[in-house]
Amino acid sequence: MAAPRAVSEAPPPGRVWIHEGDNLEVVRGFPDASFTLIYLDPPFNTGRVRERSVETARSRHPVTPAPSTETVSLHGTAENAGATQALGREVEAHGPDDGGGRGDAVVRRGFHGREYERLKGDLRAYDDRFDDYWGFLEPRLAEAWRLLADDGTLYLHLDYREAHYAKVLMDALFGRERFLNEIVWAYDYGAKSRRRWPTKHDTILVYVKDPARYWFDSEAVDREPYMAPGLVTPEKAERGKLPTDVWWHTIVPTTGREKTGYPTQKPEGILRRIVQASTRPGDRVLDFFAGSGTTGAVASALGRDAVLVDVNPAAIAVMRARIPHGTEAREEAD
Repeated sequence: MAAPRAVSEAPPPGRVWIHEGDNLEVVRGFPDASFTLIYLDPPFNTGRVRERSVETARSRHPVTPAPSTETVSLHGTAENAGATQALGREVEAHGPDDGGGRGDAVVRRGFHGREYERLKGDLRAYDDRFDDYWGFLEPRLAEAWRLLADDGTLYLHLDYREAHYAKVLMDALFGRERFLNEIVWAYDYGAKSRRRWPTKHDTILVYVKDPARYWFDSEAVDREPYMAPGLVTPEKAERGKLPTDVWWHTIVPTTGREKTGYPTQKPEGILRRIVQASTRPGDRVLDFFAGSGTTGAVASALGRDAVLVDVNPAAIAVMRARIPHGTEAREEAD
């Protein structure tokens, strides 16, 4: 007779800090490499013009296809001066200043050696609506990269209108070798067009700070049923299978424990899978666009600490009610 399986105790709840304010200003006060997981779920680009805060990478030498690094000069506006450090360990200052207050820097390149600025220019010419959106998103991605630990993972949650643009530019910004996965979250809810295939999925782009050191624990992830359980052994069917990069998961039900009423709320099952795979108990999680606080609620329940940021007072009120043990803070979290 087999010995009964030991029941693992749930970890103590992780701490949660809630910051109200512009995320770019809030996170600039956080120390480098201080989070194992950063999840970004920015507002989808609906054509609205946003105030820009732009960083540029200007080439100082001709581009050649072979090398994996390129000498560039990083500079920014006074408003965005703090983000000039935002490429973290991927930017190594060297050489004399060029006389204009800008030292040379080595930046790892992605996307077959093409310059990041060249790519931005190409996309700007093709679709200036995305250019404006990227002007909003780029400095926040740069800060996220600075804050990501060496074993950390960045998840960027987008819809189908932005994902292909963002993938190309993130390859160039971070290095294509740091791309880990494109996750497709598929759902089946709401109206369906009869003039095209209905769009019922979001895309989550996953990048790792160091391809040799990132943390990923597939055994910790909740398993899901086999689509054809009769084709596997009863033991395997009972245990379930590891998820692939396509996640079938309903949206937040209109009734039930999870529902907060916040319009962009994401289901706990999606965030639970992300937190389980890419963190360990005691690790720290950051959400720039926290909304209803799903990331913090899930991370805390799994024994991870979380820092949540949102500029919307309504979101702060929802998080305060949803995570009563959370601490509202305007200063750097301990």
